[in-house]
Amino acid sequence: MIDKVFYKTLLSKSFNIPVKINFWDGETKVYGQGKPEITITFKEAIPVKNVMQNASIALGEAYMDGRIEIEGSIQKLIEAAYESANSFFYDSKLKKFMPKQSHSERHSKYDVQKHYDLGNDFYKLWLDSTMTYSCAYFDQPTDTLEQAQLNKVHHIIKKLHPEPGKRLLDIGCGWGTLMLVAAKEYQLDVSGITLSEEQYKFVQEKIKAAGLEDHARVYLEDYRDLKAEPFDYITSVGMFEHVGKENLGTYFKTIAKYLRNDGCALIHGITRQQGGAYNGWINQYIFPGGYIPGLNENLQQIIEAGMQVFDLETLRRHYQHTLEIWDSNFNQHRQKIQAKMGEKFTRMWDLYLQACAASFQSGNIDCIQFLISKGPSGKNLPTTRDYIYAK
Repeated sequence: MIDKVFYKTLLSKSFNIPVKINFWDGETKVYGQGKPEITITFKEAIPVKNVMQNASIALGEAYMDGRIEIEGSIQKLIEAAYESANSFFYDSKLKKFMPKQSHSERHSKYDVQKHYDLGNDFYKLWLDSTMTYSCAYFDQPTDTLEQAQLNKVHHIIKKLHPEPGKRLLDIGCGWGTLMLVAAKEYQLDVSGITLSEEQYKFVQEKIKAAGLEDHARVYLEDYRDLKAEPFDYITSVGMFEHVGKENLGTYFKTIAKYLRNDGCALIHGITRQQGGAYNGWINQYIFPGGYIPGLNENLQQIIEAGMQVFDLETLRRHYQHTLEIWDSNFNQHRQKIQAKMGEKFTRMWDLYLQACAASFQSGNIDCIQFLISKGPSGKNLPTTRDYIYAK
C-alpha cells in the first residue's frame, strides 16, 4: 500500500499529457485530462528504495528488464516528463546515487571502447553509409540522413575557411568521414585520433582504400598524449561530453596547445543552456563517464584556455531529427539486433535513442557548434557568415 501511494503521488505530477497507468495489482488510473495518449503497465512494483536512490536508473532498468511496458511513443512520454515542472526528472531527492566516474587515461579508454566497440556491424545497421554518429545537418527538409551527415561535415569544414595544403586535426575522429572529406575535397593534410580500436582499424582501411596515405593518418591515442606540431585547424565532434567535468579545462587547453596562433577550431557537442548535468541511467548503461557541460562552463573554459569565440550555432532540432531517424532505422533491424545482442540490450538502446530525442525536443539538452580562434576572435575569417553558405 505504501508503494502504491508513493507511485500515485510520483506519477500524478510527472507528465503534461494524459497518461494511463496499469498498476501491478490490476488497478488502473488515468492522470491528466482527456483520452490517454500513453499507457504504462507495471508488471510488478519497483521497490521505492530503488527509485529514491535514482529514479532514472530504477525506472530505466525496469523497462530494460520488461517489468515496465509502454504502449505508445516512448519519446513523447519522456518529452512530457521533461516539460512537466514537477516531474521526477527534476526532483533532487531522486538522484542520490550516481555511478562512479573516473577520467584517467585508462578509464577513458575503457569508457570509449565499451560504447564504440560494440562492433562496426552493429552501427552499420542503423547509421548511414558515412558511419557518422553525431548530429546531422538538414539543409533541406527532404535531405536523407546520409545527405544531412555530409551537409554537417561540409558545414563544419567551411566554417574554418580552410586553405589547401594546411593541417587539420580531428580530435575524436569516429569512423573518419570528416577527416577524409577534408583531405579529399579540401586538400588538407589531416590527422585523426580515437580511443576506439574498431574505429581506428576502420579509418586505417578507409585511408588506404582512398589512396590518402600521404595526406591522412589516424592515431589510437588519448587526446592528451598526441605528440605533434601545432595545427592550422582543429575539429572535435561529440567529444567534450566524454572528458568529464573535471577535465573540461584540460580539454580546451589541449586544443589551444595543438592550435597555431591565429588558428581556428570548430568544437561541436551536446551541452545544456541551463547548466551542466549527469543522467544516472545513461552513465550506468550507455555512456560511462559521460557529463553534459553547461554552455557557460564551455565558454569559461574556452576563455581560460586563451581562446576567443567567433560564432555559436545551436543545432538542437537537427539532433532531435537525427535521433528519430536512427531509432527508426534501429527498429527496422530490431529482430536481427535482438537475435545477436539480446532483448534487454535491444530495449535499452531503443529507450536510449528515444529518450535522447525527447531530451533535445524538450530543450533539456542542446547541441552547439563553437567556432573559436587562438588569438583575436576570427582574425583570419570573413566578417560575416556568408562564406559558410556559399555554394
